[in-house]
Amino acid sequence: MSATINLEKKHFPVLLDELIKIISPRYGGTFLDCTFGQGGYSEKILENLQNKVIAFDRDSNAIKLSNKFKIHFKERFEFHNKKFSEIKNISSKNLKAIIFDLGYSTEQIFDNEKGLSFNFKGKLNMRMGLNQFSAHDVINKLDTDDLTKIFKHFGDEKDARKISKLILKHRSRNTLKTEDLVEIINKGKKNHNYKINKSTKIFQSLRIFVNQEISELIYGLINAYKLLPLNGYIVVITFHSLEDKIVKYFFKNYSEDKRVSRYLPKTKNTNKVFELIDKKVITPSDAEIKKNPPSRSAKLRYVKKIKEDGNFGDFLLKFKHLIETENIGKKLC
Repeated sequence: MSATINLEKKHFPVLLDELIKIISPRYGGTFLDCTFGQGGYSEKILENLQNKVIAFDRDSNAIKLSNKFKIHFKERFEFHNKKFSEIKNISSKNLKAIIFDLGYSTEQIFDNEKGLSFNFKGKLNMRMGLNQFSAHDVINKLDTDDLTKIFKHFGDEKDARKISKLILKHRSRNTLKTEDLVEIINKGKKNHNYKINKSTKIFQSLRIFVNQEISELIYGLINAYKLLPLNGYIVVITFHSLEDKIVKYFFKNYSEDKRVSRYLPKTKNTNKVFELIDKKVITPSDAEIKKNPPSRSAKLRYVKKIKEDGNFGDFLLKFKHLIETENIGKKLC
């Protein structure tokens, strides 16, 4: 049987060659693909008949493809329709690397039912799977202060409060849909040239909040560390500045000695649990960007685990305000 599967749709896994070089699947082992999606990384890893992949994806649309993988690769492929923050509950032998690709596929972005794009009309959604509320609930139920926090923290939206007030004003007359929100954002934004669509930041912040992406990432990273054996790798590909900031802090803070001031020598970091092998972030080549334009914003960072019993209290404290903002969602449950 062939070691590859014939995928129906053309898919370009971002930074695939760079990822494979880091995790070295040619030597055999088990690999955890935390964001299975369209199966690009898993398929490449499974080309080696000695490898096994355990895949996670919260999106139920991934189940159909995962079933094809199970038929083709048999016991070498295992799938869980769960959030990747739940990886701590699996058992795995000979685990070599844990991979997170935090991007969204073109198929997901242009899925009308998911409603991730401001170019579609209809009911707001943005649920990627296993959600407790939708963007419709957020926009039509939360108050001005809560909406402002969401737009500021997850979208860095300068006009967050103005837009939030307009949302409450307009929803007092009618339940808001996607096209209504776009119209409100256009009214609330100041008139000057934008490099991106005016709605981009608001829609990004809603997607992050609805899917609890920050909490998922933070606890996913911590649980990946706990699950991974010594000398295993954690590899993360990010697509926007907030998630990259979190990954960068997690990797650097637990791999380098501390510096209180640039005028003082570094102090020994007793909680150094990672080896940061490549200090420079890895980005796509010009050739890859030309072939796959959405890859231009991708950033790959990775570390090797070198010590057990890591303490991540200061990591949780650093991003406590973001976790607390996502906890606003409990009001909708």
